[in-house]
Formats: sequence, structure tokens, C-alpha cells
Amino acid sequence: MKLLVETPDDMAELGARLARQLRGGDLVALNGELGAGKTTLTRGLGAELGVRGAVTSPTFVLARTHQRLDGGAPLVHVDAYRLSSPAELDDLDIDYRASIVVVEWAAGMLDGVTDDWLEIGIERPVGGVATEDGVEAREVTIVGHGERWRELKLF
Repeated sequence: MKLLVETPDDMAELGARLARQLRGGDLVALNGELGAGKTTLTRGLGAELGVRGAVTSPTFVLARTHQRLDGGAPLVHVDAYRLSSPAELDDLDIDYRASIVVVEWAAGMLDGVTDDWLEIGIERPVGGVATEDGVEAREVTIVGHGERWRELKLF
């Protein structure tokens, strides 16, 4: 599935739509350059899930667990930018089965974690045109891997 996401608010809304599909045990792999919108998407996801506290980039702490107000599966937000191998991700001791896990900079980091995951790539189009506010649209590619994501419906 390919989408053109025009604004940061639209990226947060995409995160909210994704959240409506997620449950404990789900893994979302986010990839894209710095400033692409990975954390903005995760922020929208967290808002829809009703997590406690603000969803911010976990760059320096590597992972943050956000409990949900309704007691549902927590959102674990991981920034794998500073990790050098899947083994280092494994060292974070994340409970993948009981959580909704979002991993930024996930490329090459999820080997052996699960057979089912949702992969989201966010790119700025080459030669993209900025709005008056300096906002460029993003091209978002969503690919489901495994039986769990065989029939993803966002709309």
C-alpha cells in the first residue's frame, strides 16, 4: 500500500488509523530519514491508543513503555538508531507478546523477532514541493509481513 501524506497532522492521523488495527503482540517497523515523520506517526498511534504521557522520540533512552489508560497492551516505542545489531535490540528485554511495539530505524534489526510485522517506510519525494509553511508531503509505503497482516485495511 502506498500513500501520499501531505502534513504532519495527516501523518498523526495515519498513526491513529493504524492504532485501530493493532493489538498486543503486534510489531511495527518504521524506516525513514531523520525528520521523515516516524515519531509523528507514533505520536498519533499513541494518542489513539490512549497512552499516558507524551510520545516523544526515545533516542537517548532507546525505548519507552507507555501504559494505556484503558489497561490495554502498552505501547513500547523503540529508537534503534544507536543499536548496531538485532542482539542489542534483544538486550532491551521487550515483552513483544504482551505489547504493541513500534521500532524506529528498524531496518536489519528485527531478524528472528517475529514472523508477523508491519513495515512502514516514509520518504520525502525527490523534488517535492513545500507548502507555504515549509511542509513537504511524504510518500508512505506500508507492507504487511506474515499471516497477521495479510488483509490490512486502513480506510
